[in-house]
Amino acid sequence: MDDAARIDDRFVAALNAGDLDGLVRLYEPDAALMPSPGSVVQGTAAIRGALAGFVAAKPKMSATARTLARSGDVALVSAEWQLEVDGPDGKRANMSGRSVEVVRRQADGSFRFVIDFPFGVGG
Repeated sequence: MDDAARIDDRFVAALNAGDLDGLVRLYEPDAALMPSPGSVVQGTAAIRGALAGFVAAKPKMSATARTLARSGDVALVSAEWQLEVDGPDGKRANMSGRSVEVVRRQADGSFRFVIDFPFGVGG
């Protein structure tokens, strides 16, 4: 796995640790996130609000990511992920998917999400 795909490792670690600030730092200021199929939010304030619900559900996530293509500082990444969360009824629920992500290398060499569609293009 190259540096671009490692953003998913950082996402998984922050989510499993309940680190909302760490999650939000993975996104560019005007990034877009699909928090649920058919719904897209944009900007870090909206992303924070969307991710807060996932953090509150005490998730346990795993993912395997790979870079599909790269052009300069922009890469297209995809991850197969599994997520276990507390459902509204208090029971554990399982989710899985294959993401489509556009990430961009930052001045410090790290990558941030520009577009994060965890449910892929069919979501």
